Amino acid sequence: MAAKKNVPAAEAAEAPNFEKALERLETIVEELEGGALSLEDSIARYEEGVKLSRQLGRTLDEAEKRIERLVANEDGAPSTEPMALDDDATATAAPAATPRRSGTPPRDGGLPELPF
Repeated sequence: MAAKKNVPAAEAAEAPNFEKALERLETIVEELEGGALSLEDSIARYEEGVKLSRQLGRTLDEAEKRIERLVANEDGAPSTEPMALDDDATATAAPAATPRRSGTPPRDGGLPELPF
């Protein structure tokens, strides 16, 4: 199999959507865990995985900032307002009930754990 050449700048500028990026990250984790890649390919996949992980984290951060809740305003009409996100509640959330294999996505839709 021939090594991948540099991706054209136009393609690199187009970031994959969240689901495709997450699928690619999961594939990378599986490939790294499989142990069949050469050192050079492993490093390349690792670097790609880190970039995807950061991109996915930014996307989730942006989505979190956009969360709104429906409220009734003073005259009783419905409206929306930014939802206050309680950092303490997030930090003290209970861990998943069942252990999961590294690289598999958690049930809460978070990012898979990278094996490094």
